[in-house]
Amino acid sequence: MKLREYEGKRIFAEAGIPVPRGRLIRSVDELGDPAEFGDEVVLKAQVDVGGRGKAGGVVICPASEAKERAAELFGKTIKGLPVTEILIEEKLPIAHEYYCAVLVDRSTRQPVVLFTEAGGVEIEETARTAPDRIRRVQVPALMTALPSFAVRDLVGKGPKALGPVVAALYRTFLAKDALLAEINPLVVLEDGRAVAADAKVIVDDNALARQGIAQNRDLTEREREAEKHGFSYVELDGDVGVVGNGAGLTMATLDLLQHYGLRAANFLDVGGGADRERVAHAVRLLASSPGVRVIIVNLLGGITRCDEVAKGIVEAGVDQRIIVRMAGTNEAEGCALLQEHGYEMYGSMDAAVGAAAEARP
Repeated sequence: MKLREYEGKRIFAEAGIPVPRGRLIRSVDELGDPAEFGDEVVLKAQVDVGGRGKAGGVVICPASEAKERAAELFGKTIKGLPVTEILIEEKLPIAHEYYCAVLVDRSTRQPVVLFTEAGGVEIEETARTAPDRIRRVQVPALMTALPSFAVRDLVGKGPKALGPVVAALYRTFLAKDALLAEINPLVVLEDGRAVAADAKVIVDDNALARQGIAQNRDLTEREREAEKHGFSYVELDGDVGVVGNGAGLTMATLDLLQHYGLRAANFLDVGGGADRERVAHAVRLLASSPGVRVIIVNLLGGITRCDEVAKGIVEAGVDQRIIVRMAGTNEAEGCALLQEHGYEMYGSMDAAVGAAAEARP
């Protein structure tokens, strides 16, 4: 789950990483006296999207204009999201911007620390055009602190104030079960202090309870509903619903859809041993998604019984066309029930997806 900037900065401050003076507000009435943060202030929309600065979500203005500019910002949507929270902060006297992040390297399944002198809003461009400017240190997963020599290698000839921040960011990454802990920009001020001018933290969904987070804000309403019923579901932007069992089979179905020029509306894995009730919930969930015109059910029955799957499909009673491919335990009984109710069945995944392709509008 992505934390918002103010939440990330709160975590950084607790870890000893300096952050700007500021306050979160949810209305203009909560603004107070902006002059407490200096003659100029920064208003930052707290929305869960990247690139908000370029989209008008970050405003620098005189403290005397803060109320008017905050009212304008509350009236905006940033990349489709309404602004309901604003972080007001002091404007920092920045001498130089750096970038530092700790993330999981998927190829090695270990943390990697990244650092570059070219921080700021163009970091993606730096990574694309000049990747050699980004220094990296791979850290063994069992290492609970970043060694001093690794900190020195990352910071290079940068100011000494950067070292403690880099070390603390790595400790924070581990302590918060993070997939990403990023400071961009990590700034050095005119007086030599290092400050986290921004904060981005993504916590592993599997560790939310351990971190005391009751609800995953990143889930859509349908994804949250799927979680209640015990299956894995991710919304996509296509018009073909997919029900599978097992991540591999479900992903293979999505790949075959793409091969046929179709777009999946979702990833939905009902898991092993799915009974009629879970299958019915899965089919109804997809049918409730706007734009889903056809649903493909592709299951292999091991501990999952095909007759239970068939009963769930029938009980779901949805209006969309349903195309079924299933094989395995109690296959004959399941197919007989579906045939009795007039459902389309195919003997292979390729044939099932091909049938959906032939019926495209």
